[in-house]
Amino acid sequence: MMKRWHVLKRLLPLLAGMVLLLSACGRADLSTLRPQGPVAEEQFGLMKLTITIMVVVVLIVFVIAGYVIIRYRRRPGDKSIPVQVEGNHKLEIIWTVIPIILLIIVGIPTVNSVFGLAKDYTKDPNAVQLNVTAHQYWWEFEYSKLGVKTAQELVIPEGTIISVQAKTADVLHSFWIPSLAGKVDTNPGGNVNTMYFKADHTGVFLGKCAELCGPSHSLMDFKVKVVDKASFDRWVAAMKSPVAPPQDQEVADVLNKQCLTCHAIGSSGAAYPNLMGIGGKQTVAGILVNTDQPEYANEGSVEDNLKRWITNPQEVKPGTLMPKVDLTEKQIDGIAKYLAGLKLDY
Repeated sequence: MMKRWHVLKRLLPLLAGMVLLLSACGRADLSTLRPQGPVAEEQFGLMKLTITIMVVVVLIVFVIAGYVIIRYRRRPGDKSIPVQVEGNHKLEIIWTVIPIILLIIVGIPTVNSVFGLAKDYTKDPNAVQLNVTAHQYWWEFEYSKLGVKTAQELVIPEGTIISVQAKTADVLHSFWIPSLAGKVDTNPGGNVNTMYFKADHTGVFLGKCAELCGPSHSLMDFKVKVVDKASFDRWVAAMKSPVAPPQDQEVADVLNKQCLTCHAIGSSGAAYPNLMGIGGKQTVAGILVNTDQPEYANEGSVEDNLKRWITNPQEVKPGTLMPKVDLTEKQIDGIAKYLAGLKLDY
């Protein structure tokens, strides 16, 4: 018994260190454990309640089990058969009633939150109405009341309810912004799911697909940029503003004949991502991070990331529907330079 205690004493500091280490792993832009909005806060409250009850139950069970093991262990030299007890009606009633009470404690706030968070804001004139369409492997965001459509970067005003209607254009996906709200599935066949969320303050948060949808599922990320109301209004106006074509006629011809057959710049009628403002976004294709000080394989300048994406999309996102277009290096450089310059001032 003493040997076991010495082993346990050695393990306790290790376990305590692991708890401290893991407690620092949450990112404010990604973790459900660091909520940044009222919906996420309420969901986090339910998590804390259920985990607290679970921990208390586990500790009590382990303490009782340890006591029984030590108190009623077989003594050296004792060969007798222990007294056989059929049961204890009082104990049986207690350990039946206690779980029922615990379920009620968990169940009442859970049911209240489930129905509360299912509130429909699709007809609310003060909410931003957002149609989310999932594609392999990118996200399309349409502001139905504002006449704006964009992709991969969702811009929303702080302190405003965002009413989401989510669907998919192909396979099952799941729309999830861990720091702001729980996930909602995007189903095919015209089955639209609704949800809402709100951000308490400005910042950039990471969104993900939470449903296995193909080889590039883990690369199906998007950004949520929360700005103040005045900046949001300027962003909407900038998205509707006309854009000057490339000054180089060869680049303009290639852009029109190759790129804009699928994409659009400014208009909302294209089947694939709207390229308006792509030069000022956080990422290219949702996964290539734009930075002038790259440290990792998926980081680079906007222009370099655009070149990489245009040159070989399958290398960046295996299974993506964007084909490898037959362009010369000069044409790729010209298109990347032009698109990198498409930045919105808001």
